[in-house]
Amino acid sequence: MMTFLHFLDIALWLIMACSAGYVVFFAIVSMLPKKKQPAPVKSANSTFLVIYPAYKEDFVIRKSVESFLQQTYSKDNYQLCVISDHMQPETNAWLEAQPITLLTPTFDKSSKAQALRYAIKQTGQERHYDYVVILDADNIVANDFLQRLNDEYTSQGFRAIQCHRTAKNANNDIAELDSLSEEVNNCIFRSAHNRIGLSSALIGSGMCFDYAWFCDNVDRLSSAVEDRELEAMLLKQGIFIKYAENLYVLDEKVSNAEAFQKQRMRWMNGQLQALFSMMPYLPKALLKGNINYIDKTLQQALIPRSILLVVMPFIALLLLFTIPSWSIKWWLLFVAFVLAFIIAMPRQMRSVRLFSKITNLPSLVWRMIQNLAKLDRNNKDFTHTSHEA
Repeated sequence: MMTFLHFLDIALWLIMACSAGYVVFFAIVSMLPKKKQPAPVKSANSTFLVIYPAYKEDFVIRKSVESFLQQTYSKDNYQLCVISDHMQPETNAWLEAQPITLLTPTFDKSSKAQALRYAIKQTGQERHYDYVVILDADNIVANDFLQRLNDEYTSQGFRAIQCHRTAKNANNDIAELDSLSEEVNNCIFRSAHNRIGLSSALIGSGMCFDYAWFCDNVDRLSSAVEDRELEAMLLKQGIFIKYAENLYVLDEKVSNAEAFQKQRMRWMNGQLQALFSMMPYLPKALLKGNINYIDKTLQQALIPRSILLVVMPFIALLLLFTIPSWSIKWWLLFVAFVLAFIIAMPRQMRSVRLFSKITNLPSLVWRMIQNLAKLDRNNKDFTHTSHEA
């Protein structure tokens, strides 16, 4: 019996060490000196199609549109398009009065992928653009967003760009923890990856793509996690994803436990679907030396960090009071993981006040563990995360 338990202990440790080790490695990479970026250059203005897919987003869409229309970029060089899906008549009436393209489709099965396909089908026949920018309905950007995107990134020939999405609200403990999680993701999966020449991960909004490429590939989107599908398509085709670390997109974070659980359920399902959809191409990627695709496939197999933060010390404590010698490796792994987590945090977030909110983590992780029983890699239903007043 002890032999079996020892084997189980080592097997569990190795599984978690793979996920924790990935985070530790890229946290260390994030401390390497940044490569000197070329100075922004005033270049010929690219043309942009900016898309706001909006499903039942009456509460946030007006502010987002009003804000975006303050862009200093030449209005002749961008078109703002809102896909109004199941929004109220008064919201649509207000949108119709704005200098934008308003689309009001009626989908049998709503999804962001469906909205993006529809937008390209409806607008692509009118005009050819250089780039398409995808924002969520709650996203707010600075007035010089398009100008800087043009001068700092598209002028360098990047065909896929992920902007720095960050929280615009910190109204309670859950929102702050969600914000922290996003910033750690930005460090590990975006900034650190670019630091050593690997592609950034996409995040669903604040994304910019070569318009012709997007038109050619948007019809292939079929799941509720279109960002993961877009990543796989880009990396399979050898297209590098640039992380625009200094180009911010403000995003509303979830602020209650139910919304958190629903959001993480969608993400976990999407991660599982992405893993199974990417695996068949993995042997070819290995033969071709497509490191970006291999890395992205590995990412889909990682255990969520919040689960690791709770499960590792739980096992370590359990072993400490039963078989103390077995707990040492768990404590070492946990300490390394926590240190990596701290390194990946923005400095301004490393505060006693934030760490006091960690007490909320076990209950949120429990909700994620409950989600494990509901995982379905064939479930591609769109799950909407509502925004509250």
